[in-house]
Amino acid sequence: MSTPTTRAVINVDLGGPVINRHLYGHFAEHLGRCIYGGFWVGEDSELPNVGGIRTDVVEALRALDIPNLRWPGGCFADEYHWQDGIGPREDRPVMVNTHWGNVEENNHFGTHEFMALCELLGADPYVNGNVGSGTVREMSEWVEYLTRDGDSPMVRQRKANGREAPWRVPFWGIGNEAWGCGGNMRAEAYADEARRYATYCRDHGDNKLFKIAAGASDDDLEWTETLMKAVTCLSCKREPKKFFQGISFHYYTVAGTWQNKGQATEFGDDDFYRTMIKAADIDRVIKGHSAVMDAYDPGRTIGLVCDEWGTWWDVEPGTNPGFLFQQNTLRDALVAGLHFDIFHRHAERLIMANIAQTVNVLQAMILTDDQGGLVLTPTYHVFEMNKGHQDATSLAVHLPDGPAPIDVNGTALDQVTASASRKGDTVLISASNLSLDSATKIDFDLRGGGVREARGRILTADRPQAHNTPIDPTDVAPVELDVRITDGHLVADLPPHAFATIEFDLAT
Repeated sequence: MSTPTTRAVINVDLGGPVINRHLYGHFAEHLGRCIYGGFWVGEDSELPNVGGIRTDVVEALRALDIPNLRWPGGCFADEYHWQDGIGPREDRPVMVNTHWGNVEENNHFGTHEFMALCELLGADPYVNGNVGSGTVREMSEWVEYLTRDGDSPMVRQRKANGREAPWRVPFWGIGNEAWGCGGNMRAEAYADEARRYATYCRDHGDNKLFKIAAGASDDDLEWTETLMKAVTCLSCKREPKKFFQGISFHYYTVAGTWQNKGQATEFGDDDFYRTMIKAADIDRVIKGHSAVMDAYDPGRTIGLVCDEWGTWWDVEPGTNPGFLFQQNTLRDALVAGLHFDIFHRHAERLIMANIAQTVNVLQAMILTDDQGGLVLTPTYHVFEMNKGHQDATSLAVHLPDGPAPIDVNGTALDQVTASASRKGDTVLISASNLSLDSATKIDFDLRGGGVREARGRILTADRPQAHNTPIDPTDVAPVELDVRITDGHLVADLPPHAFATIEFDLAT
């Protein structure tokens, strides 16, 4: 039986909105082994490090062109008091991380260490402030400590702690999940608090804060509407003042229930397809939040931010339930590829996204151990293969012909998903085949420009449960994809459960 063909049409000369590089952002919380044992090993560690920051982790992440890093949480952000994490490490007080494992936190990784990490990564800092258990003064002084030059109490304290010049901090979160672990607030109550906190988060010198209000869970559109009503001071006598430049939401792909999420590596066909349906539903959620925001901000001057997303499974057997350590399979990689295709389509409103989380927690890029082992996950490879989309002009991909959608308990799942972008004369296409058993030949009908040279890579394995381990670190890794050029078309074969990228240069 012949392989069915999926026809895709791309007008390479008709660009859409720019895909903000910050859609490829990351998230590092004081949770499990993300910070301690992940990023931070300490200056006295036998593992190679720069000022206590693990060298091989930094090198691996730099290969992704990581654009920003969100820290210190998450739920941890709303019990974190930044003054505990500055000054000589031996003098820093110990706290209890009540959200994640009820373990002691020695505060050895604090503000200076995080900013040093961002400098090593070449990433913009995204600092999430404490609204839940903090004060307006505490947050205001943290901004001053980080970003002010000249002379002030916070500047003098920073200089005494070894940093003369201020840092550049572009992104600032006003609390986290205020509807839950960040204070269990009503939307109206949080909106008032967020306006108050944002007022005292000042722009110092040439550092301009992009302030992000803590938004909804999933499709809670009422929360978003409440924040949109509060975002602008319409009664200001001069011109309306925007308190926030962004509003966030969180979306996790949980295929089971919160009590029984399912295992990361042991799953059946039904579990796989339910996962893809849940992942694809973020498209509906983004459309809903965008519609609400459009009603109040038709010029789209306020950005939508998905600063927590990813798969969430039951923890690996034998690990601390509060550490959220899970393996990462080809299934997780396909969720990432599907998400990015959707993110690219919403690039006009969606301006930032942060996968949860970067190292050793949830849908991580990297898994490490204390003996120096480091594993790049299948999800890592999707980020690396897709990095050419960062700050590129989006191109619409039309799929007029192809296999019939997959019926998943009455819900239709497209077998093939794709997105594309252009940067100069280079075009990057991403495509996934979400079928577990059916291959497809994909035929890209390129209009508005010819092809000079094409290169392809594919990420797949013999089964979707495949994952990388210290014993077999490359079981799921990209390999070359055969791409044919025929009469101005690009043609490639996509096997089942596969993610691929094709990059080509336009003929001039």
